[in-house]
Amino acid sequence: MRSRYRGILYIILAAFCFSLMNMFVHMAGDLPPVQKSFFRNFVAAIFAFILLKKDKVPLRCKRENLIYLVMRAGLGTVGILCNFYAVDHLVLSDASMLNKMSPFFAVLFSYIILKERVTVPQALFVTGAFLGSMFVVKPSFANMDLLPSVLGLLGGVCAGAAYTMVRKLGMSGEKGAFIVLFFSVFSCTATLPWLVFDYHPMTGLQLTALLLAGLSAAGGQFSITAAYCHAPAKEISVYDYSQIIFSAVMGFLAFGQIPDMLSWLGYGVICSMAVFMFLYNNRRQSLR
Repeated sequence: MRSRYRGILYIILAAFCFSLMNMFVHMAGDLPPVQKSFFRNFVAAIFAFILLKKDKVPLRCKRENLIYLVMRAGLGTVGILCNFYAVDHLVLSDASMLNKMSPFFAVLFSYIILKERVTVPQALFVTGAFLGSMFVVKPSFANMDLLPSVLGLLGGVCAGAAYTMVRKLGMSGEKGAFIVLFFSVFSCTATLPWLVFDYHPMTGLQLTALLLAGLSAAGGQFSITAAYCHAPAKEISVYDYSQIIFSAVMGFLAFGQIPDMLSWLGYGVICSMAVFMFLYNNRRQSLR
Protein backbone atom coordinates (compact mmCIF):
# COMPACT_ATOMS: atom_id res chain seq x y z
CA MET A 1 0.00 0.00 0.00
CA ARG A 2 2.86 2.39 0.83
CA SER A 3 4.48 1.65 -2.55
CA ARG A 4 1.17 2.38 -4.27
CA TYR A 5 0.87 5.76 -2.53
CA ARG A 6 4.43 6.60 -3.61
CA GLY A 7 3.48 5.68 -7.17
CA ILE A 8 0.46 8.01 -7.00
CA LEU A 9 2.64 10.81 -5.61
CA TYR A 10 5.23 10.36 -8.37
CA ILE A 11 2.67 10.30 -11.18
CA ILE A 12 1.00 13.48 -9.88
CA LEU A 13 4.47 15.06 -9.68
CA ALA A 14 5.06 14.00 -13.30
CA ALA A 15 1.75 15.58 -14.34
CA PHE A 16 2.76 18.81 -12.60
CA CYS A 17 6.18 18.79 -14.32
CA PHE A 18 4.68 18.24 -17.77
CA SER A 19 2.20 21.05 -17.13
CA LEU A 20 5.13 23.31 -16.25
CA MET A 21 6.86 22.21 -19.45
CA ASN A 22 3.85 23.23 -21.56
CA MET A 23 3.61 26.56 -19.74
CA PHE A 24 7.29 27.38 -20.34
CA VAL A 25 7.02 26.26 -23.99
CA HIS A 26 4.09 28.65 -24.47
CA MET A 27 5.99 31.34 -22.57
CA ALA A 28 8.91 31.04 -25.02
CA GLY A 29 6.77 32.81 -27.60
CA ASP A 30 6.69 32.50 -31.39
CA LEU A 31 9.77 30.32 -31.84
CA PRO A 32 9.42 27.33 -34.23
CA PRO A 33 8.33 24.07 -32.54
CA VAL A 34 11.50 22.44 -33.92
CA GLN A 35 13.69 24.90 -32.02
CA LYS A 36 11.69 24.41 -28.83
CA SER A 37 11.89 20.63 -29.21
CA PHE A 38 15.68 20.72 -29.59
CA PHE A 39 16.29 22.57 -26.33
CA ARG A 40 13.69 20.49 -24.47
CA ASN A 41 15.37 17.21 -25.51
CA PHE A 42 18.93 18.51 -25.13
CA VAL A 43 18.39 19.06 -21.40
CA ALA A 44 16.66 15.67 -21.03
CA ALA A 45 19.59 13.96 -22.80
CA ILE A 46 22.08 15.47 -20.35
CA PHE A 47 20.05 14.26 -17.37
CA ALA A 48 19.65 10.75 -18.82
CA PHE A 49 23.39 10.52 -19.64
CA ILE A 50 24.38 11.58 -16.12
CA LEU A 51 21.99 9.01 -14.62
CA LEU A 52 23.32 6.19 -16.81
CA LYS A 53 26.93 7.06 -15.97
CA LYS A 54 26.10 7.25 -12.26
CA ASP A 55 24.55 3.77 -12.36
CA LYS A 56 27.34 2.51 -14.66
CA VAL A 57 24.86 1.29 -17.26
CA PRO A 58 26.52 0.52 -20.64
CA LEU A 59 25.48 2.83 -23.49
CA ARG A 60 24.36 0.11 -25.87
CA CYS A 61 21.21 -1.84 -26.65
CA LYS A 62 20.32 -5.32 -27.76
CA ARG A 63 20.52 -5.56 -31.56
CA GLU A 64 16.95 -6.84 -31.86
CA ASN A 65 15.69 -3.79 -29.92
CA LEU A 66 17.23 -1.19 -32.23
CA ILE A 67 14.23 -1.03 -34.58
CA TYR A 68 11.88 -0.44 -31.64
CA LEU A 69 14.17 2.27 -30.22
CA VAL A 70 14.17 4.05 -33.59
CA MET A 71 10.39 3.75 -33.88
CA ARG A 72 9.92 5.04 -30.31
CA ALA A 73 12.25 7.96 -30.99
CA GLY A 74 10.73 8.84 -34.38
CA LEU A 75 7.15 8.69 -33.17
CA GLY A 76 8.05 10.57 -29.99
CA THR A 77 9.74 13.33 -31.98
CA VAL A 78 6.71 13.82 -34.23
CA GLY A 79 4.47 13.72 -31.15
CA ILE A 80 6.46 16.44 -29.37
CA LEU A 81 6.48 18.71 -32.44
CA CYS A 82 2.69 18.34 -32.81
CA ASN A 83 2.16 18.91 -29.07
CA PHE A 84 4.34 22.03 -29.02
CA TYR A 85 2.50 23.47 -32.03
CA ALA A 86 -0.80 22.85 -30.22
CA VAL A 87 0.56 24.38 -26.99
CA ASP A 88 1.51 27.54 -28.92
CA HIS A 89 -1.92 27.96 -30.54
CA LEU A 90 -4.47 26.53 -28.10
CA VAL A 91 -5.54 26.97 -24.51
CA LEU A 92 -3.03 25.00 -22.43
CA SER A 93 -5.66 22.66 -20.99
CA ASP A 94 -6.99 21.89 -24.51
CA ALA A 95 -3.50 21.00 -25.75
CA SER A 96 -2.85 18.87 -22.66
CA MET A 97 -6.20 17.08 -23.00
CA LEU A 98 -5.57 16.17 -26.64
CA ASN A 99 -2.11 14.87 -25.74
CA LYS A 100 -3.69 12.78 -22.95
CA MET A 101 -5.50 10.76 -25.62
CA SER A 102 -2.24 8.79 -25.79
CA PRO A 103 -3.23 6.07 -23.26
CA PHE A 104 -6.31 5.22 -25.35
CA PHE A 105 -4.33 5.04 -28.58
CA ALA A 106 -1.73 2.94 -26.72
CA VAL A 107 -4.48 0.34 -26.21
CA LEU A 108 -5.11 0.23 -29.97
CA PHE A 109 -1.44 0.03 -30.90
CA SER A 110 -0.83 -2.64 -28.25
CA TYR A 111 -3.47 -4.72 -30.01
CA ILE A 112 -2.01 -4.06 -33.48
CA ILE A 113 1.70 -4.31 -32.65
CA LEU A 114 1.99 -6.40 -29.50
CA LYS A 115 -1.07 -8.54 -30.25
CA GLU A 116 -2.44 -7.81 -26.76
CA ARG A 117 -6.11 -8.67 -26.49
CA VAL A 118 -8.58 -5.78 -26.41
CA THR A 119 -11.98 -6.49 -24.87
CA VAL A 120 -15.28 -5.00 -26.05
CA PRO A 121 -15.54 -2.60 -23.04
CA GLN A 122 -11.97 -1.38 -23.63
CA ALA A 123 -12.80 -0.73 -27.29
CA LEU A 124 -15.93 1.18 -26.24
CA PHE A 125 -13.93 3.31 -23.77
CA VAL A 126 -11.41 4.15 -26.51
CA THR A 127 -14.24 5.08 -28.89
CA GLY A 128 -15.91 7.22 -26.21
CA ALA A 129 -12.66 9.05 -25.48
CA PHE A 130 -12.15 9.74 -29.20
CA LEU A 131 -15.68 11.14 -29.48
CA GLY A 132 -14.98 13.28 -26.39
CA SER A 133 -11.86 14.65 -28.07
CA MET A 134 -14.06 15.97 -30.89
CA PHE A 135 -15.62 18.44 -28.42
CA VAL A 136 -12.11 19.82 -27.87
CA VAL A 137 -11.08 19.71 -31.55
CA LYS A 138 -14.45 21.12 -32.77
CA PRO A 139 -14.01 19.96 -36.39
CA SER A 140 -15.45 22.71 -38.57
CA PHE A 141 -14.15 24.99 -41.32
CA ALA A 142 -15.26 27.94 -39.20
CA ASN A 143 -12.96 26.87 -36.37
CA MET A 144 -9.75 28.90 -36.65
CA ASP A 145 -8.05 26.52 -34.21
CA LEU A 146 -8.81 23.41 -36.28
CA LEU A 147 -5.22 22.84 -37.52
CA PRO A 148 -3.55 23.06 -34.07
CA SER A 149 -6.36 20.93 -32.62
CA VAL A 150 -5.87 18.21 -35.25
CA LEU A 151 -2.09 18.35 -34.76
CA GLY A 152 -2.60 18.15 -30.99
CA LEU A 153 -4.70 15.00 -31.48
CA LEU A 154 -2.05 13.62 -33.87
CA GLY A 155 0.50 14.25 -31.12
CA GLY A 156 -1.60 12.06 -28.82
CA VAL A 157 -1.73 9.33 -31.49
CA CYS A 158 2.06 9.40 -31.92
CA ALA A 159 2.60 9.43 -28.15
CA GLY A 160 0.35 6.38 -27.81
CA ALA A 161 2.35 4.52 -30.45
CA ALA A 162 5.62 5.63 -28.82
CA TYR A 163 4.48 4.38 -25.39
CA THR A 164 3.66 1.04 -27.02
CA MET A 165 7.27 0.88 -28.21
CA VAL A 166 8.44 1.74 -24.68
CA ARG A 167 6.37 -1.16 -23.34
CA LYS A 168 7.90 -3.49 -25.93
CA LEU A 169 11.41 -2.31 -25.01
CA GLY A 170 10.71 -2.65 -21.29
CA MET A 171 9.48 -6.20 -21.84
CA SER A 172 12.76 -6.84 -23.70
CA GLY A 173 14.91 -5.64 -20.79
CA GLU A 174 15.98 -2.16 -21.93
CA LYS A 175 16.64 0.37 -19.14
CA GLY A 176 14.27 3.33 -18.91
CA ALA A 177 17.09 5.90 -18.73
CA PHE A 178 18.69 4.45 -21.89
CA ILE A 179 15.35 4.69 -23.74
CA VAL A 180 15.09 8.35 -22.66
CA LEU A 181 18.69 9.04 -23.75
CA PHE A 182 18.26 7.37 -27.16
CA PHE A 183 15.02 9.26 -27.80
CA SER A 184 16.48 12.61 -26.69
CA VAL A 185 19.66 12.25 -28.77
CA PHE A 186 17.68 11.03 -31.80
CA SER A 187 15.27 13.96 -31.52
CA CYS A 188 18.09 16.51 -31.14
CA THR A 189 19.90 15.03 -34.17
CA ALA A 190 16.73 15.00 -36.28
CA THR A 191 15.86 18.63 -35.49
CA LEU A 192 19.43 20.02 -35.65
CA PRO A 193 19.45 20.68 -39.47
CA TRP A 194 16.28 22.82 -39.18
CA LEU A 195 17.81 24.60 -36.20
CA VAL A 196 21.00 25.38 -38.16
CA PHE A 197 19.31 26.62 -41.33
CA ASP A 198 16.29 28.31 -39.76
CA TYR A 199 17.56 29.45 -36.39
CA HIS A 200 15.49 32.19 -34.78
CA PRO A 201 17.44 34.48 -32.44
CA MET A 202 16.21 34.23 -28.85
CA THR A 203 16.02 36.72 -26.06
CA GLY A 204 17.39 35.84 -22.64
CA LEU A 205 13.83 35.28 -21.42
CA GLN A 206 13.04 32.87 -24.27
CA LEU A 207 16.24 30.87 -23.70
CA THR A 208 15.50 30.71 -19.98
CA ALA A 209 11.94 29.54 -20.67
CA LEU A 210 13.18 26.75 -22.97
CA LEU A 211 15.82 25.59 -20.49
CA LEU A 212 13.17 25.53 -17.77
CA ALA A 213 10.91 23.56 -20.15
CA GLY A 214 13.74 21.06 -20.59
CA LEU A 215 14.26 20.77 -16.84
CA SER A 216 10.52 20.31 -16.31
CA ALA A 217 10.38 17.65 -19.03
CA ALA A 218 13.30 15.78 -17.48
CA GLY A 219 11.57 15.92 -14.10
CA GLY A 220 8.38 14.61 -15.66
CA GLN A 221 10.07 11.75 -17.49
CA PHE A 222 11.97 10.49 -14.47
CA SER A 223 8.99 10.99 -12.15
CA ILE A 224 6.71 8.92 -14.36
CA THR A 225 9.39 6.23 -14.61
CA ALA A 226 9.61 6.15 -10.80
CA ALA A 227 5.81 6.02 -10.57
CA TYR A 228 5.55 2.87 -12.65
CA CYS A 229 8.42 1.30 -10.73
CA HIS A 230 6.39 1.65 -7.51
CA ALA A 231 2.97 0.58 -8.81
CA PRO A 232 1.39 -0.98 -11.93
CA ALA A 233 -0.25 1.27 -14.49
CA LYS A 234 -3.74 -0.12 -13.82
CA GLU A 235 -3.58 1.24 -10.25
CA ILE A 236 -2.22 4.73 -10.85
CA SER A 237 -2.55 5.77 -14.51
CA VAL A 238 -5.83 7.62 -13.93
CA TYR A 239 -4.01 10.12 -11.70
CA ASP A 240 -2.01 11.25 -14.75
CA TYR A 241 -5.13 13.20 -15.80
CA SER A 242 -4.41 15.64 -12.96
CA GLN A 243 -2.27 17.36 -15.62
CA ILE A 244 -5.46 18.82 -17.07
CA ILE A 245 -6.22 20.54 -13.76
CA PHE A 246 -2.66 21.83 -13.43
CA SER A 247 -2.69 23.08 -17.04
CA ALA A 248 -6.05 24.82 -16.63
CA VAL A 249 -4.83 26.62 -13.48
CA MET A 250 -1.46 27.56 -15.01
CA GLY A 251 -3.09 28.71 -18.25
CA PHE A 252 -5.47 30.97 -16.33
CA LEU A 253 -2.84 32.39 -13.93
CA ALA A 254 -0.06 32.88 -16.50
CA PHE A 255 -2.01 33.77 -19.67
CA GLY A 256 -5.62 34.43 -18.60
CA GLN A 257 -6.87 31.47 -20.64
CA ILE A 258 -10.38 30.10 -20.03
CA PRO A 259 -11.56 26.97 -21.92
CA ASP A 260 -15.00 27.17 -23.55
CA MET A 261 -17.98 25.01 -22.56
CA LEU A 262 -17.48 22.47 -25.36
CA SER A 263 -13.90 21.93 -24.19
CA TRP A 264 -15.09 21.37 -20.61
CA LEU A 265 -17.64 18.86 -21.94
CA GLY A 266 -14.86 17.08 -23.84
CA TYR A 267 -12.68 17.01 -20.70
CA GLY A 268 -15.54 15.42 -18.78
CA VAL A 269 -16.13 12.72 -21.39
CA ILE A 270 -12.44 11.82 -21.77
CA CYS A 271 -11.75 11.80 -18.02
CA SER A 272 -14.88 9.68 -17.46
CA MET A 273 -13.66 7.15 -20.04
CA ALA A 274 -10.26 7.12 -18.30
CA VAL A 275 -11.88 6.41 -14.92
CA PHE A 276 -14.12 3.69 -16.42
CA MET A 277 -11.08 2.10 -18.10
CA PHE A 278 -9.16 2.26 -14.81
CA LEU A 279 -12.01 0.63 -12.81
CA TYR A 280 -12.65 -1.98 -15.49
CA ASN A 281 -8.98 -3.01 -15.70
CA ASN A 282 -8.74 -3.21 -11.90
CA ARG A 283 -11.86 -5.40 -11.68
CA ARG A 284 -10.66 -7.60 -14.55
CA GLN A 285 -7.28 -8.07 -12.89
CA SER A 286 -8.84 -8.95 -9.50
CA LEU A 287 -10.93 -11.72 -11.12
CA ARG A 288 -7.89 -13.48 -12.52
